[in-house]
Amino acid sequence: MKISNRLFFCLFALFLFSCTQGGEKKGHLSDEGKVDTETRGVNSVQENISGEENFDQFIRKFSTHETFQMERIKFPINVIIPDNEHEGMAPMEETVGRYEWELLDLSYDSTYLTRPYDQYYQGVRYRKDTAVVEIRGINNGIYADYYFALIDEKWYLVTLYEASF
Repeated sequence: MKISNRLFFCLFALFLFSCTQGGEKKGHLSDEGKVDTETRGVNSVQENISGEENFDQFIRKFSTHETFQMERIKFPINVIIPDNEHEGMAPMEETVGRYEWELLDLSYDSTYLTRPYDQYYQGVRYRKDTAVVEIRGINNGIYADYYFALIDEKWYLVTLYEASF
């Protein structure tokens, strides 16, 4: 009986050890003082081999880490937004600096498509070295495009077009 308990314990410990080998945890201090952990798995290894940053991983981190977002915007950034003072809300170009920027959240889940108010869907169009995150409202006037460019194998927000009214 003692042998089977020891064997079970050894197998359990081996199982736990083998499960933790799949990803490397990297911790860092967030702006709120909490320790965030980021798991780097197989996709990150492939990303490092090719040298090019994975856009999906980038956009998740871009949407949740303010300091990372500020590093990955090419300031001053030109934006096209509706002119609230113009009767038809004609689009106008404006330049936004680092200190005028508000945190942008491009995270998306399918519940945004079915919620009672402000329904929208989000898609991404990819090209060789660009990506456009498109947000389209459903009968509510939400319309925005966020343009990202791959510069030195890292993604950066380079401009945006916000036509929501």
